Amino acid sequence: MAAGEGPDGTGRGADFVCSPAGLWLALAAVAAGARGATAAELRALLGTADREAAPAVTEVARTLAGTGALGVATRVWSRVPVLPAYQEALPDVRFDPMDPAAVDAWVREATGGLIERLPSAITDATLLALVNVLALKARWEDPFEGVRTRNLLFTDAAGAVGPVPTMIKDVPPADVRTVDGTYVVELRCAREPGGLPGARVRLVLGEPGAGAGRVLPVGWAPRGAGALLDADRVTIGLPRLGLRTRVPVTDHLPALGVRLATSDAADFSGLSPERLAVSAVVQEAVLKIVEEGVEAAAVTVVPMRPGAAPRQERARHIAFNRPFGVVVLAGSEDTPLFTAWQAEAPVAPIA
Repeated sequence: MAAGEGPDGTGRGADFVCSPAGLWLALAAVAAGARGATAAELRALLGTADREAAPAVTEVARTLAGTGALGVATRVWSRVPVLPAYQEALPDVRFDPMDPAAVDAWVREATGGLIERLPSAITDATLLALVNVLALKARWEDPFEGVRTRNLLFTDAAGAVGPVPTMIKDVPPADVRTVDGTYVVELRCAREPGGLPGARVRLVLGEPGAGAGRVLPVGWAPRGAGALLDADRVTIGLPRLGLRTRVPVTDHLPALGVRLATSDAADFSGLSPERLAVSAVVQEAVLKIVEEGVEAAAVTVVPMRPGAAPRQERARHIAFNRPFGVVVLAGSEDTPLFTAWQAEAPVAPIA
């Protein structure tokens, strides 16, 4: 079941934000040290594991770092030896002795203060912790005008109606499509001074009652999917929003076919000479959308324990006044950096 979706497949679920890209980078980096059956399970989930995972992690991280205003970093803190071959295979990953205070300080700095500390505590039983951070702070290419923002009604997933601060702007009709009854509006972030392409934010609004599992995947469909909206002018009404979610990914791993990695039978002999097993996989993610731009950050931690002709203008207004999704894509490809689902009345982010 998709997060944010009710048991009947409708949109009556909770808000959430997560980073698929951050989760993949963290798990794939750990999978680079997996061997045997443990690697086989992780490969079935991630598409890579064992020795071939390390170059894949490096390539993906460097590609994502080509998106303007996006920071991508992975670090490892350890109480046990880490094999030199593993370290050499991940040239962009820094390795340090275990220091919980230093981990929290790095998380705070790397996310620009959006996330204050690691989402999973490091205990005496934690022998190694691999941490990935994705952080985006970007301005819109064409910002919303604050003078147009006003309180408009929003109907949440439970049917409750209330006013929320809603930003209004015109968008080019070429940036609006309909895919199987879902509106997709693409907003661009500004290019960096160095010329790096800005991230792209897709707002996805399904039919009334549609849940995240149906709506969000449309957000990373190819740009040519669906049909352009038949209109000369398009305006949107988008609530200001601030979302924060902590996801205990560990609970979902068995359903995804990953069991050995968290068991005493785990084989991470390509990572360390010590027996290790994954004790948890936890991600905390934040998303803020306001008139000036978008901020987002995700911290994914994988701690490891001991193992065992003048005509009338056709105008359309798309009101995001019911549950909707947000997908933040990399600048040059359709990799979902962050995904979010707004099911309840949006709360404006704290400055």
